[in-house]
Amino acid sequence: MSEEKDLRHKKRMERKKALIDASIARADKEKGLLLVLTGNGKGKSSSAFGMVGRALGHGMKVGVCQFIKSRTDTGEEAFYGKDPKVDWHVLGDGFTWDTQDRQQDIETSEQGWNVAKSMLKNACYDLVILDELTYLMSYDYLDSDRVLDDILARPDMQHVVVTGRNASEQLKELADTVSEIADVKHAYQDGIQAQKGIDL
Repeated sequence: MSEEKDLRHKKRMERKKALIDASIARADKEKGLLLVLTGNGKGKSSSAFGMVGRALGHGMKVGVCQFIKSRTDTGEEAFYGKDPKVDWHVLGDGFTWDTQDRQQDIETSEQGWNVAKSMLKNACYDLVILDELTYLMSYDYLDSDRVLDDILARPDMQHVVVTGRNASEQLKELADTVSEIADVKHAYQDGIQAQKGIDL
């Protein structure tokens, strides 16, 4: 019985390998990708920062623009901020419920976007992370068409990762890869504080 099962498994895996190998062979294009990480679940920024590590492992230059957030004591900034191949910018004044000042948020967003735009124009950046950018678009702090035009006009081989909840349909249509992270369960709902190394 076990031999039969093993044989069936081997045949299934042989068929699967042939399909995967054929798909890989068809994927012969190279281009700078736009990835959108959205949804209500935890892990969007964490995923983006994982790609920072991956890019650095390949000797790539990385730019990070953190919108909305104002913390400068996170583990990822402490780690990646020391690397000469990473330009890390915290460009927010805090979450909207902290600032409670729409005009200030708009001004801060404009200033932050100028930093991001300079990276999007510069081919020395192989990867640009636009963390929490979706909020600036959904709250109309920035003109969405202008943001999308700036992303589209970037150098051909530059990769861009956009994170945040409620990504617009236009942004998702423009993206090469979209991942939606669902909120199934979160420790915060049980009154557990943000933990170093996990949330900070």
